[in-house]
Amino acid sequence: MAHVDAGKTTLRERILLNAGRIHKAGDVHDGNTEMDWRALEKKHGITISAAATTCDWRDTTITIIDTPGHVDFSVEVERSLRVLDSAVAVFAAPSGVEPQSETVWRQADRIGVPRIGFINKMDQMGADFGMCLRMIVERLGARPVALQLPLGEAAAFRGVIDLVAMTVLIWDAGAREPRFAAIPPERLVEAKEWRRALLEAIVEEDEAALATYLEDENALDERTIKALIRSACLGGRIVPVLCGSAYRNIGVQPLLDAVVDYAPAPEDRPAIEGIDQQNGETIAVAPSPDGPFVALVSKMQMNRHGGLAIARIFSGRLARGDRVLNAATGNMERAARLVRMHANEMADISQAQAGDVIGIVGLKLTGAGETLSDPAHPLVLAGFDCPEPVIEVVVEPQSAKDQERMSQALAMVVREDPSLRLGVDPETGQTLLRGLGELHLMICAESLKEEHNVEVRLGVPQIAFREAISRRTEVDHTLRKQNGGVGQMARVHLVFEPLADDEAGLRFENRTTGGAVPKEFVRSIEAGLRGAMQVGGLAGYPMLGLKATLIDGATHVKDSSSLAFETAAREAFRIGMAKATPVLLEPVMHVAVSTPDDHVGAVIGDLQSRRGRLIGSQANLGGHDIAAHVPLANMFGYVNVLRSLSHGRATFTMRFAHYGRVPDGQAISHAKAEC
Repeated sequence: MAHVDAGKTTLRERILLNAGRIHKAGDVHDGNTEMDWRALEKKHGITISAAATTCDWRDTTITIIDTPGHVDFSVEVERSLRVLDSAVAVFAAPSGVEPQSETVWRQADRIGVPRIGFINKMDQMGADFGMCLRMIVERLGARPVALQLPLGEAAAFRGVIDLVAMTVLIWDAGAREPRFAAIPPERLVEAKEWRRALLEAIVEEDEAALATYLEDENALDERTIKALIRSACLGGRIVPVLCGSAYRNIGVQPLLDAVVDYAPAPEDRPAIEGIDQQNGETIAVAPSPDGPFVALVSKMQMNRHGGLAIARIFSGRLARGDRVLNAATGNMERAARLVRMHANEMADISQAQAGDVIGIVGLKLTGAGETLSDPAHPLVLAGFDCPEPVIEVVVEPQSAKDQERMSQALAMVVREDPSLRLGVDPETGQTLLRGLGELHLMICAESLKEEHNVEVRLGVPQIAFREAISRRTEVDHTLRKQNGGVGQMARVHLVFEPLADDEAGLRFENRTTGGAVPKEFVRSIEAGLRGAMQVGGLAGYPMLGLKATLIDGATHVKDSSSLAFETAAREAFRIGMAKATPVLLEPVMHVAVSTPDDHVGAVIGDLQSRRGRLIGSQANLGGHDIAAHVPLANMFGYVNVLRSLSHGRATFTMRFAHYGRVPDGQAISHAKAEC
């Protein structure tokens, strides 16, 4: 996992080459890498979807998933971290911790995944190993511990100093294997200081090792040191850091050794918790092949012949032909075929067990983030967080006869990517596609053409505005309708209040007493409010968040019904919205720009002209990192403007930060334009 262009894909190619999985490493620029198999990935030179493979190293099978670095595809990182046991965080030595590096690091923090750091591109001009370590501390709040030091700088980089074995590994030009040598005398004092820092970091939590170290700092042997590093890494107390150049195949083999030595095996990970569907209790399932079967589907790959589910088995075993329960939906499924994945290639296997990440063919009613389990032990695991879309476009087929084919293709694409959403414009009936950014939607449209043979037109991007109320209001509303037969009567007394800035959705509370409103009608009131929130009350946008409290109500013996109370709640909502001073909200993005010093002023000025609020600026090697919060509405086409301002030398990333209030003058114009 890493920022764009840190070298993840190149590193993965060299890992597969060294492990004997492939016989020739591909090149991103040539479009012939082994795992970026999709035509769109070859065309754009970026990883779009996470691809899985396995390789063997030192009698250990390693499952690898290479994730995209672009923020628009961050859900791929999220679901990959959810089903793997550890991550290699790759940093580019000249630039250190970049914005997307922070994003994926926070994702791993939230999920609790141990990490190993790899500082790549040590052979490039401006590579700074020490700077990268400092940035990991300052920006990520982690504790990096160097296991290696670089030998040589920039073009002269040729190997590493191993601080565990206190030896040097040198890769001569064109050599696949390193040769070992003694540490140069001029680097020996430095190496001993770094080794001392390493030992002090790993003995802190082990009393016996600490006592031995204090008695004689040279008494710990290599095997003991590796065991201590492993323990500290698994506990999240340190991040072991190595370095190298993936492109020149320097440092890749020691990284594989580090994965075997320090990263957790499936049985090292804590038990995973799920909800027992039979009694609602939280159950902890140990990662054992002898336990009840439970697996999490991280991804669906769709084609015209059906779906392929990528799943991680957390407990138990699965054999070809087994019937399993989708515990989230209650549907029974049959695992018609089990496969090991290598990009888009599949190798059939007869069975799999806890710890395996496999492909399952034959699942018809299962989606990403859902749990498969033993029918006798229905367990639902936590899925993965999927960001809400912030941008939408109208999608139309090139010709009317392609409408049905487009709908089928879109359904497949959305099932593959849960961060995409489909909708329908209620006024025009046009199909709406919502996503995380311009690139996200553009790639989706291209995939419809390349992979489903459906050409579409995209409308002008629209912002996913939201609405909210700005003050408390109280509504006592009675619905009375009589048409000669059974009528409708429902009284609801509701209090509407705005939620805190960091809250979203409906927070509904029933404070009625004495059975003023029966429970079944209370549920109808809540359902009515949720439905009303989807259409808002100001300009037709969904409500971002609302607190609604039912404090009183009344029923009629004959005329009260669930429908009556749902209708009354919707009407009360409309009345309350008019009284509660509704406001329009817009998505505000966290924009991070890296620019040479010469263009700092122009970049900051341009961001401010886009209603941006500067939140930080920090010098880096040869330039500045600028961070700002900017409304998404003002960021369309920014990539071209930034290239012009910086003569093509600046780069930026953008991710959703929060929803902010649209200034009053602009709120009116936006609302009119959309209405």
